[in-house]
Amino acid sequence: MKYRIAGVLALCCSAISVHAATDDFDVLQPLADKPQKMTSGDYAGNYYVPSTTQTVRWGYLPNKSAKPVLTVPSGSAVTFDTISHEGILEDQGRDPVAYFATKDVAEEQVLDDAIAITSSDLEHDFFNDGPHIVTGPVAIEGAEPGDVLKVEVVKLEPRVPYGVISNRHGKGALPGEYPKTEPKANPSSEYPERYANVSTFAPIESEGDQWYGLLDAGSDKTIRFPLHPFMGIMGVAPDTAEPVNSVPPSRIGGNADINDLGVGSTVYYPIEVDGGLFYTGDSHFTQGDGEVALTALEGSLRATLKLTLLKSGKANLPGKQIDKLLGETNDYWITVGLDEDLDLAMKDAVRESIRFLHQQYGIDEALALAYLSAATDFEVSQVVDKTKGIHALIRKSDFEEFDTDE
Repeated sequence: MKYRIAGVLALCCSAISVHAATDDFDVLQPLADKPQKMTSGDYAGNYYVPSTTQTVRWGYLPNKSAKPVLTVPSGSAVTFDTISHEGILEDQGRDPVAYFATKDVAEEQVLDDAIAITSSDLEHDFFNDGPHIVTGPVAIEGAEPGDVLKVEVVKLEPRVPYGVISNRHGKGALPGEYPKTEPKANPSSEYPERYANVSTFAPIESEGDQWYGLLDAGSDKTIRFPLHPFMGIMGVAPDTAEPVNSVPPSRIGGNADINDLGVGSTVYYPIEVDGGLFYTGDSHFTQGDGEVALTALEGSLRATLKLTLLKSGKANLPGKQIDKLLGETNDYWITVGLDEDLDLAMKDAVRESIRFLHQQYGIDEALALAYLSAATDFEVSQVVDKTKGIHALIRKSDFEEFDTDE
């Protein structure tokens, strides 16, 4: 299907139309209406979790009281159809068909599950709840507190050929400066323009195996940038019965927004409750470190993840222990620091990196600090999720002579 593209849109203003030819794109509509094991098709053998009113939370993460939507054995591949919150929120009208129609996106290129959720009576408070559609949780057979869940990112597929970047009042790296619009009284999904938030629509296109985002810069000029998809939210349920807002990340996952955790990466999460209760959401097409506007280029992804249980006392864990989420790629170990204060998040990341190097490779803590200062990049994951994040990229190749099995 071909579609035309409208460019940057501030809800208080009219859209600037840009039209561009795109390749045919088959929208990835839901594979089924209930969680199940797939027995045929491209995902045969995988477990599947759609995003429905029965399998999602809007603005909250699962807690220990959550009932799993599916239980799978360790080592299972699970395919999640996730829904981006961008294009469905109240300041965008809570109507994705109408919202994306303003960008000249045809109704058949809007996800059926997004339409079903926004037209349902699923409650969502724009000002107090998190914005995210969180899918799950999935229980892992035999998982207990003290175990570790190993999550391998196998495949991430765009479900639609467009995404949205948003800047909202009171949020982002420059609240009070941006957006440069004036909110009006009594905003609602019926009057989304009263929020006066700014959303930027971006189509995406592929060139071989690489995807690119497109931004209309006016005067017939287009900003074209590569995409690196990843899941902004992944994690396991915390040991609490209290509601858990989806915005701030924690040591066991959530909205960590670490852009290095794309296809081919692995993440380890310490389990706090029986079953582990894994969830995911907040799919990103790409994100710069910091995510300074508030959102990255957000878009719905079909995510295939392999979930493996590492039993307490029986696994050779990276860093000998996992008390906080730990990332891994072919080239790097990714240690994480979190705090509402960015300076304290940095200290947390440095301490965790020292601990990891000391326990993984047996090197002295002072030498670890010296090495980190000389050879490791500490990157700002994001500064917009209440709890800010710093992550370190510890190069594996620097430790080729170390035997970690000793």
